[in-house]
Amino acid sequence: MQKISSVIHATIKQYLQPYGDIELIIAYSGGVDSQVLLHAIAHLKQNKVITNTITVCHVNHGLSDNASSWQEFAQQECLKLSFNLIVKKVQVQVQAQHSLEALAREARYQALRSVRHKKSLILTGHHSDDQSETFLLALKRGAGLKGLAAMAVVSQLGQHLLLRPLLAISRQEIEAYAKAHQLSWVEDESNLDTCFDRNFIRQQLMPLLRQRWPSISNTINRSASHCLAGQELLDELAEQDLSLCRASEESLHIEQLTLLSIARFNNLIRFFMAQHACLMPTTEQVKQVRLQLAAGDDKNPQIKVGLQVFRRFKGQLFLTPDYNDISDWQGQVDLCEGVCLQGNRPQGNGQQSKPLLTLPDNLGELVFNINSKKNNNQDRAMLRICLPKQGQQVSVRFSHQNPKCLPDFRQHSRKLKKVLQELNIAPWQRKRIAFLYYDSELVAAIGHFICQPFIANDSEAGMLISSSVSDNH
Repeated sequence: MQKISSVIHATIKQYLQPYGDIELIIAYSGGVDSQVLLHAIAHLKQNKVITNTITVCHVNHGLSDNASSWQEFAQQECLKLSFNLIVKKVQVQVQAQHSLEALAREARYQALRSVRHKKSLILTGHHSDDQSETFLLALKRGAGLKGLAAMAVVSQLGQHLLLRPLLAISRQEIEAYAKAHQLSWVEDESNLDTCFDRNFIRQQLMPLLRQRWPSISNTINRSASHCLAGQELLDELAEQDLSLCRASEESLHIEQLTLLSIARFNNLIRFFMAQHACLMPTTEQVKQVRLQLAAGDDKNPQIKVGLQVFRRFKGQLFLTPDYNDISDWQGQVDLCEGVCLQGNRPQGNGQQSKPLLTLPDNLGELVFNINSKKNNNQDRAMLRICLPKQGQQVSVRFSHQNPKCLPDFRQHSRKLKKVLQELNIAPWQRKRIAFLYYDSELVAAIGHFICQPFIANDSEAGMLISSSVSDNH
């Protein structure tokens, strides 16, 4: 028993050494794994082997009737060890096509990330049996190397590092440590429910495999390590391909993409999506992305992949959010707030009015800055919009009837759709341009142009519209 204690203490010490005095955040459920991790960290701290600041985080999912008693247990244990405890309560919303276990895990990691804003080292009690189960779950899903690599000892978690120092220690060794030190812990009754895939693997499949092959956990974990090494090589290759194919942060050059083999194309698409923190696409979705690149030049295909969409435009493949349809949205603007308008001149107390309009679908805000005339400090090239006539309704919309318009940069009128094409605006972004109207007459495409009849001269009242509208594709 002394031997396993020494092994666990030495293993944790070894993994912590490269990180100096960074704050440790221990993920603590009260189960035997996290209890052994907490006890071992306390031992190292008391013996001055480590000097790190230690914070314990208990995540209360509220999914069990015993959740409150588990939280109370965590509080008592941390009190005994004089450790600071932070309790995070989360609500796990059931979603179609998502397992409750996966949703709870994601909520747990989000809670752990939120404990500190500065970089910290988050420690979990995952062990080698967890690694074997994760590998088999990935195998069941038909995962590639990335999934079969299972859990890494060290990985990124938001601004933090996630460390699993017990990943080479078995559950049997962890329980032996707990009994040797007379530790108590909580038992999650849901661990007995074999409706959950992980519990089925743990309680029924793994005992059968061990009966036939006693060292199966070691060999599974060795395979996971091989998969991790293979994935690292694929990532290095993807980095090289990305340097040749990248057009911008959100897009890739199609010509270079099509020169790649199918395997390298698929690898790069997955790597590119991973860099944008996207859920990994299915094999069929990646196949559709490649097929759509061969669509005719007069087409602008788009392929939905999880919560993202790949869109082709002007020789580039863009990765964008799956935008909402905002064509029916309309916002009314009251320019008289704080300033009464009479004709084209503001009257009243002379104070500037800055009405603000919040746009839909995370497009930001518009601020309407009204002034009586152009001031000397203002950029001479900056055009202002003349104010509406008394009684005219001011609105912002994302739809239009393709009217003829005369933008400030043109000498002749042209249909609006043709003007937007001239400006080289991607088709999906044309649907996200905020158009300013006085009554039903188009005044401006905000951020792009003002129709010439509505440009204010230097001596008359006018307004500037400032915007936090995102320009991502």
